[in-house]
Amino acid sequence: MRNPYEILGVSQGASKEEIKRAYKEMAKKYHPDQYGNNPLKDLAEDKMKELNEAYDYLIKNASDNGYNSDSYSHGSQSGYSSYEAIRMHIQNGDIREAENLLQDVRVRDAEWQFLMGLVHMKKGWYDSAYNYISTACNMDPGNMEYRDALNRMNYNNNSYRQTYNNRHRGDNDMCDCCFKLWCLDTCCECAGGDLIDCC
Repeated sequence: MRNPYEILGVSQGASKEEIKRAYKEMAKKYHPDQYGNNPLKDLAEDKMKELNEAYDYLIKNASDNGYNSDSYSHGSQSGYSSYEAIRMHIQNGDIREAENLLQDVRVRDAEWQFLMGLVHMKKGWYDSAYNYISTACNMDPGNMEYRDALNRMNYNNNSYRQTYNNRHRGDNDMCDCCFKLWCLDTCCECAGGDLIDCC
């Protein structure tokens, strides 16, 4: 596997701030959402996955003395390899196994919060999913994957509320119309006329 410093285009021993800045720039360039139906979207998704892996590794090991290719390829003791396995289980729809693996992870870092949020989302537990993903964003504000997931949840939530409110408002408009017709009919009958002939 390629050196994570090379993937993000930063020098070995770069600070966390430099790593985060480089990641943001690369994520803007390669994020799959901006490719729409373009055939390059699949390549962008692969590139984004590579960027996320490199970023996660470098941030978690920023205090280490340099890059260890064995650690990066096979996972470090910080939970990197188990996170990759968890992502695979989530992607394959094996939510129970993903959740079991998450429960075994000792360090509840931003990645843990994000993945648990994805598990809860797949289970339909949207409130707790939102809380987990929001916590991940607060713990690692520079991670575009976490931020995008939270933004999508906010958008879907707002769309649902807008649809519900519009539907609810439509019901009120119908009731309003019926009430006005009834009032007009009553007034007409009092004046000797009849707006709605029902008898």
